[in-house]
Amino acid sequence: MTRLANTSLTRLALAVALITAFTLTGCSRRPPAESVPVVEVAPKAAAAEAAPIQVGETDWPQWRGPRGDGTAGSAEVPVKWDETSNVAWKADIPGRGHSSPIVVGSTVYVATAIPEPQKQVVIAIDRATGKPRWETAVHEGGFPDPAVIHQKSSNANSTVACDGSRLFAAFFNSGRIFVTALDLDGKRLWQQDVGAFGSKFGFAPSPILYKSTIIIAGDNLSGGYIAALYRETGDVIWRKARPAVATYSSPLLATIGGRDQLVISGCNKLTSYNPATGDELWSIDAIAEATCGTPVTDGTMVFASGGYPDRETVGVDANGTKVWSNKTKVYEPSLVVSGEHLFAIEDGGIAWCWDAKTGKELWKQRLGGSFSASPVVCQGKLFVPNLSGETVVFEAKGDAFHEVARNTLGNDSYSSIAVSGKELFLRVGVGNGADRKEQLVCIRQP
Repeated sequence: MTRLANTSLTRLALAVALITAFTLTGCSRRPPAESVPVVEVAPKAAAAEAAPIQVGETDWPQWRGPRGDGTAGSAEVPVKWDETSNVAWKADIPGRGHSSPIVVGSTVYVATAIPEPQKQVVIAIDRATGKPRWETAVHEGGFPDPAVIHQKSSNANSTVACDGSRLFAAFFNSGRIFVTALDLDGKRLWQQDVGAFGSKFGFAPSPILYKSTIIIAGDNLSGGYIAALYRETGDVIWRKARPAVATYSSPLLATIGGRDQLVISGCNKLTSYNPATGDELWSIDAIAEATCGTPVTDGTMVFASGGYPDRETVGVDANGTKVWSNKTKVYEPSLVVSGEHLFAIEDGGIAWCWDAKTGKELWKQRLGGSFSASPVVCQGKLFVPNLSGETVVFEAKGDAFHEVARNTLGNDSYSSIAVSGKELFLRVGVGNGADRKEQLVCIRQP
């Protein structure tokens, strides 16, 4: 009788354990990723200092622009457009990707993924005319199982970066993250395997320029990492391990509190690294396990939001002390700072404005629609496209919400706008289902 009772209790305990495990991991059918130890690379000097980053004052050379914060200059760009007005050209983009366009000199660059035959590609487009200049396949084959790519994701999420003489593209391929350098004619210069990647929903971080290096984050279920590669050769200058957590944010690189900091959210932390060495400067418990947005700064504080499963928006000082916090969740879009104000557009379509120093809510407004793209600020206005292809434009003011325009092109837009000079560049989806295609659009006044 005792043996039967013990057997029953054992079976009950096993059942409870299985139910608990199922609850914690969710109903996803994705197989658990095998843990792969991250090989840390101690900081080392590059063989020689790379040529300086040489891009124009009005160029948009990487994710979120020249400062990585979504802010552009004061050039007067169009605030209203439609299919027949202020559209300079449209260029068809093969395949699908959520990579945002970048602009350097007379060329627009964008990454995409072509499903059949499988290719991950970088494309160059003439800025003046929209005509293609070249197309280079960085990878052929090696796409991940569709089961480990979110339905809102793609096989070309990362935005290309350019230092003026090279392009740097990051792709998830063959179970690993690769960074590839191309010259401005599309010729491959080098390719570096940064590390294994155990995918839950796909890979999203974009490469970030810093002095002689290009920096890439690889947070994933197999074992996360962040690494700096020498721009000239692709050699790993440093690589640091991060938790084995699926999270998706690109890092922020900025001078904060008088020192260069590399700040990234995710893994239930907001963490700052020395971008020259990878050494941790500070880390605090904050936000959520998974985040998508890139942190932003006003030079003295850092702001970040997310995520899943928790929700929090925080303002942190330059040394990692939490100054303010609220329970707002901005998961996919990144925040943006303009003057003394912090702006956010959450995934569900609510816009927020806070006092950046105190976190005091100044206003909130339902915009309508759903959002994945991050807002940009130009000439005192925010521009942000939604998943219906509508770009909302409103004033970057703290007294109240002041809408300027709503402009529709195509049927959806997952990518963020690039701003260069007096022009805007949008990547949009046209059509639905099997008939959907993508276009790059240049917005400028005649």
